Amino acid sequence: MTATVESNRQRGMSDAEVARKVDHLLSQMTLEEKLGQMTMVENNSVEPAQIAEFFIGSVLSGGGGNPTPNTPENWRAMVCAFQKAALETRLAIPLIYGVDAVHGHNNVKGAVIFPHNIGLGASRDADLVERIGRVTARELLATSVHWTFAPSVSVPQDLRWGRIYEGYSEDSKLVGDLGAALARGLDGRRADGGSGVLACAKHFVADGAAGWRESPIGEHAPQQGSTAPPQDLSPAAQPDAALGQWQIDQGISRIDEATLRAQHLMPYQKTIDAGVGSVMASYSTWDGIKMHAHRYLLKDVLKGELGFAGLVVTDWMGINQINSDYYKCVVASVNAGIDMVMVPYDFRSFISTLKEAARQGDVARERIDDAVRRILRAKLALGLFDQPIGDKSLLESLGCAAHRQVAREAVRKSLVLLKNDSQSLPLSRDLPRLLVGGRAADDIGLQCGGWSITWQGEAGATTTGTTILEVIRATLSDSTAIDYSPDGQFADDARAAVGIVALHEEPYAEGFGDRADLALSPDEIALLQRTRERCDQLIVVLIAGRPRIITDQLPLLDALVVAWLPGTEADGLADVLFGDFPFTGKLPFSWPRSMEQIPLAALRASDEAPLRECGYGLTC
Repeated sequence: MTATVESNRQRGMSDAEVARKVDHLLSQMTLEEKLGQMTMVENNSVEPAQIAEFFIGSVLSGGGGNPTPNTPENWRAMVCAFQKAALETRLAIPLIYGVDAVHGHNNVKGAVIFPHNIGLGASRDADLVERIGRVTARELLATSVHWTFAPSVSVPQDLRWGRIYEGYSEDSKLVGDLGAALARGLDGRRADGGSGVLACAKHFVADGAAGWRESPIGEHAPQQGSTAPPQDLSPAAQPDAALGQWQIDQGISRIDEATLRAQHLMPYQKTIDAGVGSVMASYSTWDGIKMHAHRYLLKDVLKGELGFAGLVVTDWMGINQINSDYYKCVVASVNAGIDMVMVPYDFRSFISTLKEAARQGDVARERIDDAVRRILRAKLALGLFDQPIGDKSLLESLGCAAHRQVAREAVRKSLVLLKNDSQSLPLSRDLPRLLVGGRAADDIGLQCGGWSITWQGEAGATTTGTTILEVIRATLSDSTAIDYSPDGQFADDARAAVGIVALHEEPYAEGFGDRADLALSPDEIALLQRTRERCDQLIVVLIAGRPRIITDQLPLLDALVVAWLPGTEADGLADVLFGDFPFTGKLPFSWPRSMEQIPLAALRASDEAPLRECGYGLTC
């Protein structure tokens, strides 16, 4: 952390001093400068010179919005080019660069990628999550990124939802506790010598309560995260109705207000109390109104009752879903309490539309001033006016061993042991032979899941880290023979006392991960059966962003370890499999017996208990 920023934080400007600085800036700003501050543009849709021309307040990288080649140094150069352009404007108001750093600085090759939130929910360790926030902030600042769209404080109610792994738990209190912890860690002011970034609680509110639809959402589905306009998406990126894609995400939350408040609003109050400086609106609908236009919830409840003094930002093209008339979209969203609009492509159209709305009196100048005041206040709180460029020396620590140790700890604390017959675990390091099956055993991309280097994530050696197979080989005795087969097609003479199978979901994000059926596939079942035939004890490691339906296959297994989406540091799995550390993780979601027990309301109404209750987890 630089001396300038440290001294600014130690000074701790009073609210009155901040207000005076903001009012002074506002008094000098033209309408065009104010509207520019309310505009967030996708990095591939704007040139640095246009930042200065249109007074743009924020730039973001959507999922996969990476420089080429994707290196930390190139990330820093890309961000700094935009920032330097902002500083050339008349008032030299810095921009704030945003990314979806939802489990580490996960778009950057070489950065540490932590377990997704569902795994951190299994850890139930707020101190760990706060430390993860501090590491993530340092790696963000190394690339001069000052804003991350995290934490997600959704309370998911349906395991079929493609965002299920973004939720810490079905338990609102646990979600609030861990969301607040991440916000504190990202903020950094409570850490020794800490440096911080702007955290963003999302997606306001009750997106986790959206219900299943009988058909995909349609034209709005494939937008978030794409770096190409939606009409240009390839056929491979279109929703697959046979899988159930886009049949929950961005949907309707059919719950009463008492449930919304008790179950879904409480985590926001906790993150606000923890100092979160921004909130992102949800694509979802409640009480017949799109959340991006929900004046009651955004203005009256969030900014009024909850006392939120930060800025409210939209999701990707979120206002476009309000109305077929773009003018009405802009007016309704800003009047509802939106302060900054993630456009993300045609920023000229947004600015000119909002300018016309102000001229016509459809958006009051006082509302514009309030939005800009919130934006400037956030930038002042971050110290951007004193130090708009992140400390370059932090590049040395991006992806460093100390950061990876925190991720390794997170992996081992997130593991949940669901079955362990005949004391199959922990494993001996001196096994004479071991069979290992499954593509996920040797694939870091599958370990990381969605929101990892690219928006949807992908299989393969996508970034730096360790795979399950690598750490097993490093842990076992040199005399142990290891037979590995991605599909379980072992040699005819392959036979061992122990076999390990890594099952996995293919990576996904958002509505592309909505699934009608969570049962194991025929190929997964065949992999289990082939390996079972060749070993005395079968241990399954499940790489998944949610519980799967495994009831019928459970008798085939001697041990079942749920590893969720562990990220880049598989060493944490070996730590526990071989007994250096105990299993301590507990289920953050109830584990259903069948699809008939999904969503959570169906489970609660069922005559049968779930396969395992939320909070279940063996130790050994």
